[in-house]
Amino acid sequence: MLEASNNNELPVIPGKRYFTIGEVSELCGVKPHVLRYWEQEFPQLKPIKRRGNRRYYQRHDVVMIRQIRSLLYEEGFTIGGARQKLSNGGVQENASTDSSATKEAIQQLRAELEEVLAILKV
Repeated sequence: MLEASNNNELPVIPGKRYFTIGEVSELCGVKPHVLRYWEQEFPQLKPIKRRGNRRYYQRHDVVMIRQIRSLLYEEGFTIGGARQKLSNGGVQENASTDSSATKEAIQQLRAELEEVLAILKV
């Protein structure tokens, strides 16, 4: 779904448990009002709502938003077409590109942990 060239344009998803709508907006390159609209259009997208109706997205939500963004903006799908592709298992078709993003995130995390270990050894 997300091609390697598109992954380079978007920042790496931090290792947090929850993200605010503003953080997801920056991570995915989509404005907050678009995210709220996509929640209505894509049943797979269900952020947790807490006090004051504030949205908290999890990592899988951020990945789903990036896939939706890729389908709509890069591949030219309509909202209905993107919804159908996601519900028909379109996410599984490109598991190899998702795994490359996962490998990149793991490599970044490993590098950060090695830096912390080096600091602790001093």
